[in-house]
Amino acid sequence: MSDFPLDHLPANRPLTASPEPQSKSRWLRHNISSALLLLAGVFSAAFGLKAFLLPNDFIDGGVTGISLLVRQLTDWPLSVLIVVINIPFIIMAYFQMDRVLAFKTLCAILMLALVLLVVSFPNLTQDKLLISVFGGFFLGAGIGLAMRGGGVLDGTEILAVFLSKKTSLTVGDIILLFNICIFAAAAWILSVETALYSILAYLSAAKTIDFIIDGIEEYTGVTIVSSRSDAIRRMITEKLGRGATVYNGKGGFGTHGDQPNAVDIVFTVITRLELARLKAEVEQIDIQAFMVMHSVKDTKGGMIKKRPLH
Repeated sequence: MSDFPLDHLPANRPLTASPEPQSKSRWLRHNISSALLLLAGVFSAAFGLKAFLLPNDFIDGGVTGISLLVRQLTDWPLSVLIVVINIPFIIMAYFQMDRVLAFKTLCAILMLALVLLVVSFPNLTQDKLLISVFGGFFLGAGIGLAMRGGGVLDGTEILAVFLSKKTSLTVGDIILLFNICIFAAAAWILSVETALYSILAYLSAAKTIDFIIDGIEEYTGVTIVSSRSDAIRRMITEKLGRGATVYNGKGGFGTHGDQPNAVDIVFTVITRLELARLKAEVEQIDIQAFMVMHSVKDTKGGMIKKRPLH
């Protein structure tokens, strides 16, 4: 369902670890936090399914969408379908990617099936637009929380990561093609209107997943070219408390014509919440500074505010 990189973990880690005595407390907190995130994700996804999508025969993308579609055709319990259809992807994760990921995914999917089977949620609205948006929102929040807990509620991501290593397609390309097939089948089997509302639910879920994973800490890389680069570097490191890298460069053709003078180029990575303050501070130092901003998928190391992924 999303482009979240599941292959950031080393392959085939053992299911159990023997932490050093001094790190046992941190290891325990890590696992408790991971379990709570998985549990919260399961209940959020179940709420989105049973309170919104299921009563109105809407579907979603990925394995969840296949399960909902098969349920429409066979009347099999959704809890059974979700487990059965996800089993091949769990096996793939175990042998091809990461055993801990496979174990957590298995636990999360079994918990989701159990909650769908035994827990009742109220049917909150009959408005199809609200059903699509909020059903997708709660389902996406559940999948995103499960990812932050180190597991997966939908095996599509596992398949996409595996195929991306074997082909020239990206993870996003594979997931998109997979979901196009699902929604085309929904339009043919159910109705075009149901498929369109289901696409809306999928888009809501995908956007929610991105926000849960990246949140307000989505990173932005900023390149600053200025004659006062040293003052800007000090501002970034001393006032904002962020790291900065300085490149040696040479001016090209600017507002004053050909300018082949040597210039230092400052590069930093900040969260999007800090971007407005950075621009204001740079303008106070050099209103003529040239700034280039672009989104950053992920970072590692350095002086970056970052939530840990479990």
